[in-house]
Amino acid sequence: MNRKQWNPGLPSPETLKRYRIWDSYFTPAHGHPGDDGSNALVADIKRALPAIQKGRFERACYFPHVGIGTTSDQNLEHLLRTRPDVVLGPMTRWPKFLIGMIQVNSNDVPASLKAIDRWLADGPMVGVYLPGGGPGARRCDDPALGPLIERVAELRGVIMVHTWFKTGGKRNPSESTPSELAVLAARYPEQTFVCAHAGGEWQRGLRAIRQHSNVHVETSGFDATAGFIEMAVREITAGRIIFGSHLPSRSLGTELAKVISADIGEEDKRLILGQNFRRLLRVDSK
Repeated sequence: MNRKQWNPGLPSPETLKRYRIWDSYFTPAHGHPGDDGSNALVADIKRALPAIQKGRFERACYFPHVGIGTTSDQNLEHLLRTRPDVVLGPMTRWPKFLIGMIQVNSNDVPASLKAIDRWLADGPMVGVYLPGGGPGARRCDDPALGPLIERVAELRGVIMVHTWFKTGGKRNPSESTPSELAVLAARYPEQTFVCAHAGGEWQRGLRAIRQHSNVHVETSGFDATAGFIEMAVREITAGRIIFGSHLPSRSLGTELAKVISADIGEEDKRLILGQNFRRLLRVDSK
């Protein structure tokens, strides 16, 4: 064997490009630009670019804060409220790469509704993100979130929900589980939801949401273990699974391998790695 041709790692650049990878869960600085504006966030995106380019990603979705109390940093919150250019900075810099879903404050629904109108109805964002921690977090099935969910539904946006099953029970009562997302999805069967991280304990997560066709499962955030994608395809079909990298805090090879190394067909891999997410965002998936 010619050692120069042997590559035990990623598929060839040509193969990766054919997959047309759209990353639904990109977390540079977790959307936190820092008190000095967008510098920290931009620097984190730059650090991730070599991995993104190696993976031949076409687009990536991240979750910016927009000044509605989703952080504990009051200086930053003021900056984001008064300087929308800080929020838009990364998307302006990488307009053909970045997609945004704003982080909403489930404990301040009026402010979140105004932000949804500003950033979804009138702005460039494609959905909202319900965080699992911090001052903006609240169980996703809390009825108080009703007006927020209904407004996003009117705008045909996507709702990404951080979900996690903790061994021994919740340590943070504001964090959502796939079971709680299933309750929410049953209330709003016409709304599209994404179960981020498949709940961590993915066997339980998949079973919790499998009967709700309006819930998609996202692949990132937990250590790669054999059988995840294969079970997901069996339980909910490949059409309800979307790829997320969790870059730069997770490994490109690990997160891609969950899908590319799975014992499923090439068409299913293409669905998961990009086509499904493009469909959710109503983008041409050809």
